[in-house]
Amino acid sequence: MEDLKDIKPQQSIELLKALHILTRDGRMNQDSRRKLKQVYHLYQLIEPYLEKALATNLQFTLVDHGAGKSYLGFILYDLFLKDKGGTLFAIEHRPELIEKAKALADTLKFDRMHFFASDIKNSLEDSNLPNKVDMVTALHACDNATDDAILFGLKKKAQYIVLIPCCQAEVSKTLRSEKSDQLKYTLSELWRHPIHTREFGSHLTNVLRCLLLEGMGYKVTVTELVGWEHSMKNELILAENIHQPKKIALERLEEILKTCHLESLKSRFLPII
Repeated sequence: MEDLKDIKPQQSIELLKALHILTRDGRMNQDSRRKLKQVYHLYQLIEPYLEKALATNLQFTLVDHGAGKSYLGFILYDLFLKDKGGTLFAIEHRPELIEKAKALADTLKFDRMHFFASDIKNSLEDSNLPNKVDMVTALHACDNATDDAILFGLKKKAQYIVLIPCCQAEVSKTLRSEKSDQLKYTLSELWRHPIHTREFGSHLTNVLRCLLLEGMGYKVTVTELVGWEHSMKNELILAENIHQPKKIALERLEEILKTCHLESLKSRFLPII
């Protein structure tokens, strides 16, 4: 069938139907084709990390935070973990989505997929999760949930952390709340107008996250997932632990917080690990 030419040969057709990427009769519309292309592009970027994790640990573990309907988890399991090994844990705070994902995993016999109804912060204390994990993913985890995912990865000594941040509001909110005092400084012109407050706050948030990861020994790559015409929530942060902490990165992080008068957020961006 013409619609199947874009689908990877090892991909489960039943899974794609369950995820509504394919219709019941196996067809695909333009929107579904674009969604599949984006998912495959993300998989292509993550696959080298999966191969490295597998090479060092046949029983490697992956934790997907803010999993939602577990699109990413199911695709990663189907294309990689299913045949090669590894266990995937999906964390999502909405119980109804967890129950649906469990049912689908049972139907497809994806036995090494496990689902937990929890938020990211509380999952750190969950004894059902391993003390050490190999990879952490958090795609579109809203606002500071991305920071919670980073903290989870750091505390679990994750070798790889993959993030697509979303709705970074905390920094922008702090910039707005303290604007009257900050307007004394020339640098505040970068965020004086409301649209600039939002955009600068979002950009600054991700810069601080990257500095934290580099400071903790990770090699960080920042790129775009798809063209901006498809999605504005598009920044992809890939981090690999090379065990070379950069003291200067943490110093610059702290200096940026001070320069932008964001010292109140120090515990968020310089957590005690």
